[in-house]
Amino acid sequence: MRVFVTGASGWIGSAAVPELLAAGHEVVGLARSEASAASLAAAGAAVRRGDLDDLGALRAGAEDADAVLHLAFTHDFSDYAASGRTERAAVGAIGDVLAGTGRPLLLASGIAGVAPGRVLTEDVASPFSAPDAPRGASETYALALADRGVRPVALRFAPTVHGAGDHGFVAELVRVARARGVAGYVGDGANRWPAVHRGDAGRLVALALDRAAAAGDVPVVHAVGEEGVPAREIAAAIGRAAGVPVASVTPEDAAAHFGWIGAFFALDLPASSALTRERLGWAPTGPTLLEDLAAGAYAGAVR
Repeated sequence: MRVFVTGASGWIGSAAVPELLAAGHEVVGLARSEASAASLAAAGAAVRRGDLDDLGALRAGAEDADAVLHLAFTHDFSDYAASGRTERAAVGAIGDVLAGTGRPLLLASGIAGVAPGRVLTEDVASPFSAPDAPRGASETYALALADRGVRPVALRFAPTVHGAGDHGFVAELVRVARARGVAGYVGDGANRWPAVHRGDAGRLVALALDRAAAAGDVPVVHAVGEEGVPAREIAAAIGRAAGVPVASVTPEDAAAHFGWIGAFFALDLPASSALTRERLGWAPTGPTLLEDLAAGAYAGAVR
């Protein structure tokens, strides 16, 4: 298949693209910079220049493709509502092109807020639907495209997609620990964060695409290798990696201590991938989050 990929040079996209190419697909990646375009070309993918605000480029990429893999997202936590609006518009533009074609649309989603206080499974629907909801409620919006002749798949990634070179949540926690001189966790640290190794996530994307093209019967996929790692264990591993002590931070002091990531690190987000493993034959093989921390995968974030 010819697959149009947004976020193709990003953290997850750059792991998924080689898997798609190895499976025999032709990949066209959206690139907003010369550096991104060069990295995609070096990986063996074709390049379409543009970004998420360029709806014309998104429509053209979708028009020329047999399937669309939408992994890009504007992570602007200073104006998260605007990021959601951008996401909603992007999915709408792609969906309009794919309507009535029966082609797959796979999009990156998340697990935060879907089932607070309980283990999230693939069969639990997202409660978000309004345009001003987190991520523009793009998962609900995309899944509704099934009624318009699209084969949508929501790829719910764990909040921690870890590995060497990660610049996401865990890297930020490591940087905060280094700056503060202490690796903190909120309250008793019993809240859980799911995790998945980047390589395992990339393989799952390729499996989900093939299933969507062949059957279209797995609308929600959980890229979750570990159901939930307690925050205090993450903090302890960060403390060992950064050479700093570990301590509890009160919920009242979390924002001041952690900054923007404090609200996220206090969440309890356990999620299962049992149905995904059964339905797609996916078996994570990469190192765990704590193993990555112990092996020095985040050493660069503490310097």
